[in-house]
Amino acid sequence: MELFLHYLSMPYMIEGIQATLQVTALGLCGGLILGLILAWMQLSRFKPLASFARVYAVIFRGTPLILQMVFAYNALPQIGIKLPAILAAGLALACNEAPFIAEMLRSGVLGVDRGQVVAGQALGMTPGVLMRRIIAPQAIRSMIPAFGNEAVSALKNSSLASVIAVQELTLRSTQLASSTFDFFSIFFASGLIYLLLTAAIAGIQLLLEWKFDLDRTTRQNQFMRFMPWYRAPGSDDPLAPQVDMPPEILPDGGIAELPPPRMRPERGDPIKRAEMLARNNVAVEVSDLRKSYDRNVVLDGVDITVRIGEVIALLGPSGSGKSTLLRCINNLELWNGGAIKVAGRQLGFNAHGKPLSPRLLANARAEVGVGMVFQQFNLFGHLTAKENIAGPLRWVHGVARADAERRADELLARVGLSHRADALPRHLSGGQQQRVAIARAIAPNPSVLLLDEPTSALDPELVNEVLEVIRRLAVEDGLTMIISTHQLRFASEVADRVVLLAGGAIIEEGPASEVLTNPRNPVAQRFLNAMEAEVS
Repeated sequence: MELFLHYLSMPYMIEGIQATLQVTALGLCGGLILGLILAWMQLSRFKPLASFARVYAVIFRGTPLILQMVFAYNALPQIGIKLPAILAAGLALACNEAPFIAEMLRSGVLGVDRGQVVAGQALGMTPGVLMRRIIAPQAIRSMIPAFGNEAVSALKNSSLASVIAVQELTLRSTQLASSTFDFFSIFFASGLIYLLLTAAIAGIQLLLEWKFDLDRTTRQNQFMRFMPWYRAPGSDDPLAPQVDMPPEILPDGGIAELPPPRMRPERGDPIKRAEMLARNNVAVEVSDLRKSYDRNVVLDGVDITVRIGEVIALLGPSGSGKSTLLRCINNLELWNGGAIKVAGRQLGFNAHGKPLSPRLLANARAEVGVGMVFQQFNLFGHLTAKENIAGPLRWVHGVARADAERRADELLARVGLSHRADALPRHLSGGQQQRVAIARAIAPNPSVLLLDEPTSALDPELVNEVLEVIRRLAVEDGLTMIISTHQLRFASEVADRVVLLAGGAIIEEGPASEVLTNPRNPVAQRFLNAMEAEVS
């Protein structure tokens, strides 16, 4: 035992540990830098870059690390690059680790829910803001276990540096055993040292997982204040007892935690309202819009004009093009022909008709102001309800933190969720998530609000609370809205006009009361009859 402890504390072995750690650190740091570059290249839309990155990965993942170390130490001097043994070993390890780290980074980025990326784009986030604020925070949390595993692998692979005479731990153990012939004690001591080093890596991994766990119940420490998804102490705790607030019983029989409606006049006479809207400026103008996926025609010459303050209900069977039309208006989808103008501006194109870059397009969305609410809510999973609203105001519109949080508090109160401001999306019901999504969409005071089947993903008992929020926005705020929905009663109460699509074309259009009660088109009649039969 004394001999075993002696080997553990020998300066000769300690120097070997230092060399091992140096090679490992060089390999991991260099691999992370190269891996970031390779991941960016593979995610790039420029195909030559992506192809180069894939070829690099095939070469360095397909050849043994020991050969790569020999090449770095013995072949590079042939072209005038002479590296010290430790630096050559670190370079080879970095080049070998890079493709593995790149795949981890790429899988983490691709693993972020696509809906959240689209929601960020709809809010006007540039690609850089999306990466820093939405994608990277969630990707990092999911990649920590894989990075821990790769760090352990790199530590063990550093022993291959002995092939180029790096005096790392394994080589020194072999030399010591060859001179003393005490193989068991020396290699047992060497193995224990490796075990302690890998255990330290595992401990760091567990610590990071704990630090980045948004659901942990302990008090957040100062380290988390520097994270983009930082939640202040007192944030939602799923294990803490919740204070039940008595829900308000709404007039339509639904149950929702909504404050009383504002004292605003009702819409009044539909005829007078139609005359008033006809005098307003045009908010959205869609002309001869055509969109197809390969040979599948989704929109076939759609023409719609929406005036400021008008509420349009889009009806139609599934696959009729309602969602595609809304996504085209916000330039989340490219179209094949036709034109779209929002507030007199052709969103997504410059004055000469050339498509804008993703960054300029994001800025244009923010300037024009087109809010969008999605079927699947698409809240940012790492941010609380309050941060989901306040964050985009700060990152996109440059609103001061205090003002953004004040606006978020105001909107959460309007949708009846003040008591859930610090809750993560996964701790909210579907109806609550959709109400937060609506609050987020209207936070920057958009000129037009697009709602894509806002209740289709909700349980029947949660539909009314979301519809009531939308109803209040239409009546109290006079927002310009285009709503894709299957709720006929809601459309008759809220919409000024109904546009009924089928097969990518408008088959019926007019005042809500006329289209819903007396449609002229036979296809529209059959669709509305089927919808009424489902409701009854």
